Amino acid sequence: MTREEFQEHWLNHHGPHFMQVAKSYRVKKYIQSHTLDTKLNSVVRDIRGMTREYDGIAEIWWESEEDYLAGLGSPQMRERGAEFLAAEADFVDPDNSTAFFSVEHELI
Repeated sequence: MTREEFQEHWLNHHGPHFMQVAKSYRVKKYIQSHTLDTKLNSVVRDIRGMTREYDGIAEIWWESEEDYLAGLGSPQMRERGAEFLAAEADFVDPDNSTAFFSVEHELI
């Protein structure tokens, strides 16, 4: 799948699909950041000695870990959770992806 195909599918198919359960999943905010097609990507990576880029980054926000767990255990997510994992398999490469929880520190 090309980057363009991935981003189109992610934004126009997976995103709306996810939004159907976001409220019961207790999601506070959902952001898709799509990688731009620019030579600056390789310039910055080369200067820093970094590996290849991702096609995008998703941020899913919850109020707390407890809200995440409660949302995950909601009837709708228990019913549809496997469906979302299967849908991601259509366009996400799990061997070259990662997921993690973080806390935001706004400095500017």
